[in-house]
Amino acid sequence: MPESHHINLVKLCVGAEKVEDLIAWQAERHAQPGAAPRHVTRMWPKRAEELLNGGSLYWVFKGMILARQKVLRLDEVQGEDGIRRCGIVLEPQVIRTEAVPRRPFQGWRYLAPGDSPRDLPEGRARDDALPPALMAALAEIGLR
Repeated sequence: MPESHHINLVKLCVGAEKVEDLIAWQAERHAQPGAAPRHVTRMWPKRAEELLNGGSLYWVFKGMILARQKVLRLDEVQGEDGIRRCGIVLEPQVIRTEAVPRRPFQGWRYLAPGDSPRDLPEGRARDDALPPALMAALAEIGLR
């Protein structure tokens, strides 16, 4: 059976200091039944087909990737200014991941599956195995 090829996105979670902030914000904004969280961005992913083939949006909090959400679809969003934007529609479940450092950047970036942090076991709020500074140092030199 051929291996499924997908790509992920990584994005700074602006205005949120921790995963709980993202969860609370999305719950507040999407209180209508059946409404999925959505992140609107100016750029439409050129690799949309790969993204929609099992990709996730990985969220960066204060310099660390800590969570992800599966990408469900991409919707065209027309702003009041008439500019076409991309609405990245996400699965409501926020999945916590290993803490992996990420330098600041603008917009979003592609993230290859092999470079993506592993999910934490369900029910585990964070990776307690090592202190965060040590995890960051190990990840920085490629030993995560």
